[in-house]
Amino acid sequence: MVAATFYIFYAGVTNTFNLILYISIVLLVIETAVLLLNKWTCPLTPLARKYDIGKKDNFDIYLPNWLAKYNKIIFGAIFVTGMILVIINWMRIL
Repeated sequence: MVAATFYIFYAGVTNTFNLILYISIVLLVIETAVLLLNKWTCPLTPLARKYDIGKKDNFDIYLPNWLAKYNKIIFGAIFVTGMILVIINWMRIL
C-alpha cells in the first residue's frame, strides 16, 4: 500500500496516467473504506493484539515506532496530495 501511495504521488508529479495509477487509486480507496468501517483501525489489529504483550504502536507493523504512530496521517497526506496533483493534471487534459 505504501508503494501504491507513493506511485500516486509520483504519477501526480510526472503527469503519468496508466493502469498502475488506476489500480493504485482503487486499492487505496478500498483500504480507506475498510479503515472507515473499522473506526480507523486495521481489522487485523485486534487479532494481533491477542498474541502480543507489548503496547507499542509498531507491534504489528515493521516500521519505526514514531512512523507507526502517525502512519495514517503521514501516508494519508501523501495520498491526498498525490490525488490532488492527479486531478489537476487530469483536468488539464480535458
